[in-house]
Amino acid sequence: MAHEVSQGENHVIVKPPPEPSPLRKAKFFQANMRILVTGGAGFIGSHLVDKLMENDKNEVIVVDNYFTGSKDNLKRWIGHPRFELIRHDVTEPLLVEVDQIYHLACPASPIFYKYNPVKTIKTNVIGTLNMLGLAKRVGARILLTSTSEVYGDPLVHPQDESYWGNVNPIGVRSCYDEGKRVAETLMFDYHRQHGIEIRIARIFNTYGPRMNIDDGRVVSNFIAQAIRDEPLTVQLPGTQTRSFCYVSDMVDGLIRLMEGDQTGPINIGNPGEFTMLELAETVKELINPEVKIITVENTPDDPRQRKPDITKAKELLGWEPTIKLREGIPLMEDDFRQRLGISRKN
Repeated sequence: MAHEVSQGENHVIVKPPPEPSPLRKAKFFQANMRILVTGGAGFIGSHLVDKLMENDKNEVIVVDNYFTGSKDNLKRWIGHPRFELIRHDVTEPLLVEVDQIYHLACPASPIFYKYNPVKTIKTNVIGTLNMLGLAKRVGARILLTSTSEVYGDPLVHPQDESYWGNVNPIGVRSCYDEGKRVAETLMFDYHRQHGIEIRIARIFNTYGPRMNIDDGRVVSNFIAQAIRDEPLTVQLPGTQTRSFCYVSDMVDGLIRLMEGDQTGPINIGNPGEFTMLELAETVKELINPEVKIITVENTPDDPRQRKPDITKAKELLGWEPTIKLREGIPLMEDDFRQRLGISRKN
């Protein structure tokens, strides 16, 4: 039976969610949760898979086209009876039977999404349409990892979920920023029109082991530069700020959102705010005190401030980050040193 939800002054009729497979109610059926993770071979996706696989009631299916992800990130699970890995591009339809969908598939760093902007927006729009179509067909709950980039270069600080953003629709980052905004629109349209159970997480800068070493994101850049004895390159003016959430905290937030009863969007990130110069100084101090810090030209449409208001996450999910930047950087350093084959100096 359809029910009304209040959205500000408007009352919107939301259809009930479709029923999952009748097999779910069969007495002989094993009560395993079948979970699809798109982009599950990527940085955050692979950590999410690790956490989901720790629960022996979960069966996890990963789809990834390896544009930015790597099988290496999932090697501990390949061959496991509760794990399945499919090479697939989400811009093509996918037919699987699942109960939950974590939709993470999308290049998330500027180097990758600017390399192929058309592919990026197709992944955001057509990929999300395909996953919503799948959720509708099988009655699955779907979580979209949206992004703080939907706020653009924000005119309010910190950013809460009611802020509509300040985004350049025709800039070099628009394939990602506007792509994620359209993905959010599609999620709510399917929710209202078809009763799909949706969850939207707006994730802020995340860091940790398995990040692509040369992906152009600031934490991985600085750590790789410090390990290689190269100068740390701070984009001008150096006073622009970011907030950095360690990947295990991020995964915890995503799972809480999926398992809870809030549609979102909900900001998930660490409200600790650092200027780029402060970050560079911290990496220098922790990893290589001898490296220099130099400034370079900035990229277009780079936001000046970025800090999540996580009031909703605290109140509705009981979530807040626990790992501080100074604790997380050494954990990431160990992973980068191993992959770069550069050991610590004595």
